[in-house]
Amino acid sequence: MTVADVPAGLAAAADASLRWRPGGPFDLMQTIGTLLRGHGDPSIRTAPDGVWLAFTTPHGPATLRLATAGPWADPAVDAQAWGPGAVDAVDSVPRMLGSEDDWSGFDEPAFHATLPRMVVEARRRNLAIRLPATGRMMDSLVPTILEQKVTVIEARRGYRYLMYRFGTAAPGAGTVAPANLLVQPTAAQWLHIPSWEWHKAGVGPQRSATIMRALRSAAALERLATLPAAEAGTKLQTLPGIGVWTAAEVVQRTHGCPDSIAVGDYHLAAYVGAALTGRRTDDAGMLRLLAPWAGHRQRVVRMLGLSGFRKPTFGPRMTIQDHRGH
Repeated sequence: MTVADVPAGLAAAADASLRWRPGGPFDLMQTIGTLLRGHGDPSIRTAPDGVWLAFTTPHGPATLRLATAGPWADPAVDAQAWGPGAVDAVDSVPRMLGSEDDWSGFDEPAFHATLPRMVVEARRRNLAIRLPATGRMMDSLVPTILEQKVTVIEARRGYRYLMYRFGTAAPGAGTVAPANLLVQPTAAQWLHIPSWEWHKAGVGPQRSATIMRALRSAAALERLATLPAAEAGTKLQTLPGIGVWTAAEVVQRTHGCPDSIAVGDYHLAAYVGAALTGRRTDDAGMLRLLAPWAGHRQRVVRMLGLSGFRKPTFGPRMTIQDHRGH
C-alpha cells in the first residue's frame, strides 16, 4: 500500500494526520494482523487505499487510515484520522505499530545461538514484524473473553453478530471510509445489551457475566494500559472469570508484551511441544521448553508460527456448539 494509492484530497480532508517512520523494515499487515478478529472483523477493513480502523478514544470515536510509503527497508507510515477522537488516534499510531517493540536483544548473535534453527530462519525472513501496543484495554478484553473455551469460529461469529447489532458507524463511514466500518460499543453500550441478544450471539451466561463484570470496572481496567505488561496482566486476573490465558491474550495486544504466553490455550502447548521436540506436551511442559528464552517467549512463539511448521493432527477436534435456537 503506498501513498500514491490515496484518493485525491483524502489526506487534506482528515481531522488529524501524521507521518511516522519505523526506522527500519516494516510490514503493516504483519504487525497489526494480530488485532483482527478474523477477516470479517467490522472494526478493521483493508481497502485499495489503505487499512482502516475504527475505535473509541478518550475524546470519542475515531476512524484511522494507515498506509505505507517508500522502500520496505526504510518506509514511512501515513496516518489520517477523522472524528472526535482523531487527534488521540494519530497520537496512538507509533506505539500501536510497535515503536516501543525492541527486538535488539532477541537479535543478538549470542541469543540466536540458543534458538532452534527454525526460529532463527523465521526471524531472518520476518525482520519487518513488530508487536503492536494499542493501549485500549476494553477493545481487546471483550472479544478475548468471547474466545474463552470455544472455537475461533464460534467466538468470531458471536463478535460479528454483536458488532453489527450494537456497534456504531465509524466517523466518515460511507464517505471517506468504507461504508461497513464499525466502532465497538462503549462500555455503557455493551452494558445495555439484553441477555437474549448475548444468547442469539451464541455467548453463554458464564462468558457474558464475565464481560459484564469487566465492563462495570471499565474505567479502572483502562488505566491498566499505563502499567507494565506483567503488572497489568496480574491485575486483570483479580477479576473473576479472567485467568492467565485471557490476560496474556490481552496484554499481547494492548502492551505489545514480548513474553506473555497464553497458558490454557487449546492448541498452543501441543504445537510448541511438537515444534521444539517432535512430541506434544502440556502447559507445564511448554513453559519448561520456553524458559531459556524468558523475556522473549512470545517472540519465540510468533516465530514458530511464521516458520511454516504444522504439527500432526490426531484425535477429536473441539466440537462447535450452537445453542442460539434453544
